[in-house]
Amino acid sequence: MSFLPHTLLATHAAAALVALGILASPAEAANEAMRVYMDQARVLKLDRAVSKVIVGNAEVADATVADARTIVLTGKSFGTTNLVILDAAGNALVDKRVIVSVDEGDTVRVYRQTQRTVLSCAPICEAHEGSKAAAAP
Repeated sequence: MSFLPHTLLATHAAAALVALGILASPAEAANEAMRVYMDQARVLKLDRAVSKVIVGNAEVADATVADARTIVLTGKSFGTTNLVILDAAGNALVDKRVIVSVDEGDTVRVYRQTQRTVLSCAPICEAHEGSKAAAAP
């Protein structure tokens, strides 16, 4: 019976870490979104061979099969979509939400009343295409 307090302590400690956001619960880890920056690529290495790659909205992201176990995910425009990767048996290797956003480094936001413009400043400031949008309230 001496192990019970240690087990309870470990359980409570893990729950506290989940509550603080330091440790993700298994359900949260499975639902975690993949992030990719617009006009940049992210390499996904898989443990099994890929048979099919499905992107929910091809205008937001693109996926290319580099080899049987490597996928290259590229952000095309701002937004959210999903990525499903299947093996030869039709089992889902990956089923994730994909968020495409701008790389916040070297950016400046200019607000004029309800209009917002995002500028990339590396080294010269240029407006992002389609960056003029109504500011969030």
